[in-house]
Amino acid sequence: MTSAMTDALTVQDFNQRGAAAAPNRKFYGETLLDLARRDPRIVCLTADLTLSTETDLFRDALPERFHQVGIAEANMVGLAGGMARSGEIPFVHSFCVFATRRCYDQIAMQVAYPRLNVKIVGVIPGLTTMLGVSHQAIDDIALMRALPNMTVIEPSNAAAVPAAVRAAAAHDGPVYLRLKRADGTEAGMVEQDGAMPLGKLRLLRAPGEGLILACGLMVEQALLAADLLATEGIAVGVADVPTLKPLDPAIAGLAAGLRAVVTAENHSIIGGLGSAVAELLMEQGVRTGFARVGVRDVFAEGGTTPYLFERYGLTAAAIARSYREARERAGG
Repeated sequence: MTSAMTDALTVQDFNQRGAAAAPNRKFYGETLLDLARRDPRIVCLTADLTLSTETDLFRDALPERFHQVGIAEANMVGLAGGMARSGEIPFVHSFCVFATRRCYDQIAMQVAYPRLNVKIVGVIPGLTTMLGVSHQAIDDIALMRALPNMTVIEPSNAAAVPAAVRAAAAHDGPVYLRLKRADGTEAGMVEQDGAMPLGKLRLLRAPGEGLILACGLMVEQALLAADLLATEGIAVGVADVPTLKPLDPAIAGLAAGLRAVVTAENHSIIGGLGSAVAELLMEQGVRTGFARVGVRDVFAEGGTTPYLFERYGLTAAAIARSYREARERAGG
């Protein structure tokens, strides 16, 4: 399947999910274009996925700085490395799985190793597509976390994307930006105020007896899970962790003395947020009940996001259940 065919299928995907094919707001595309108008060093590259990555706005407004490389992700990364060495700030775009796994060696050798100022932007994170295993990125955070010099960011929703893009652009070095693309539900969203400091969590609810740490789409599910637990008299905090690398060291202090900590991510439980938090807590000697919610070391199938989240345990109910189990194991 070509990327051009995929572009068409993603619109079909939107229609099947009951969303508008042409969203009213393109938080990512609008922000990138605004930054590029302010900074002539910013250039845009895409691998035959212009509409799906919202880079059509950049193409139409600044065509001389827009580069359509076709279905050639590895070459795109190589071009970006050369552009960065020449003083430009390339933003390269594809689906998460193609932007990472398909050109991993090029990212490692031509971007991360020389610590070049290249921003790798992926859309369709985790289990958010009907296109199945070939398009589902369940290992991209693990791959990019493992690369020295790489910063990894995943905003919680479309309204948080502008701050994430500005943070990525301001950082001098390689960044992997993992985004949920616009799907027509953004019209009523209001852009989140303030900056997004890299390496800092966002505490949404103060910890009670426990804490849920979440990233990306799972932040909403974590808040719903906290509501479910509250009806049982169990008070837990919720934190959005938009920077997967570097991870906020304050997590260890927040977790100390709590009955249980649960992580929630739209990614494999291996190598992502759950692994990063477990490593931090163990290294800091924090003793607490612990559980990871995510894709359980399996390949998924195609389907709507609600169906996939239910089938693979990425729901608020699953998070609440995991918290209860972690609490029980810890003697709560």
